[in-house]
Amino acid sequence: MDKINKNDLISTLKFKVTSAETDMEARLRIGSLINLLIQSASHSADSLGFGYEGLKKHNLFWVFSRLTIQIVRPLMWNDIAEVETWPKDIVGLLYTRDFIIRDEGGDVVAKAASAWLPIDVETKRPKRKESFDSAFFTFLKDKHALKDPPEKLSGTPEGEIFKVKSTYFDIDLNKHVTSTRYIDWMMDTFSADFLRKNYPKLLSINYVKETMPETDIEIIKASKNDKGEFLLDGVNSKTEKTSFRGKIIF
Repeated sequence: MDKINKNDLISTLKFKVTSAETDMEARLRIGSLINLLIQSASHSADSLGFGYEGLKKHNLFWVFSRLTIQIVRPLMWNDIAEVETWPKDIVGLLYTRDFIIRDEGGDVVAKAASAWLPIDVETKRPKRKESFDSAFFTFLKDKHALKDPPEKLSGTPEGEIFKVKSTYFDIDLNKHVTSTRYIDWMMDTFSADFLRKNYPKLLSINYVKETMPETDIEIIKASKNDKGEFLLDGVNSKTEKTSFRGKIIF
């Protein structure tokens, strides 16, 4: 591609919040919100030729690495909204992508920054694909949803422990736990009464190591301060290695 119209790199995806995506208060669940970001990223990448099928030709697949989302207010059941997204930059091996979610009236309800890794199918190691580096990335590196890149989180050595086990319906087509299930696991460490009264203002997650089917995970949750900020670590019980890290501010 010799000439690039930057507007062609910006994708929009409209959606309507369904009852299956909402919580007890008719608010869009955080896991469902993240899924909308993932679907819009997939739609954008497919339209530009480096989505699932595009990378498959090169023996690669995308892995979600990091995300930070700031939420202005929750979307509600039957709300109509739109996700705007664009490939933003390359930082080391990470390919970054930003998102803005607007309601039907055009008001911003959430902003997010994300980072992704192209992984070699055989080696399971990150691998740059230079043919789309220059063609699609860095052109919009000065267009920000969030000024800062997605957070790199540190560990949470002590805290309350919750146990989960990955099951069949946690697994995606890449044969590991799908990205949104980690969000659900984190949210499930809070009581129903707490969640009815509180909705996240910020969530960050780092996907550190894939989780396979029938894996026991211990989630360590610590309250960082008295302002509603929590840090979480998901640890593989067998290997004792970190699977994911999270941060939630209510």
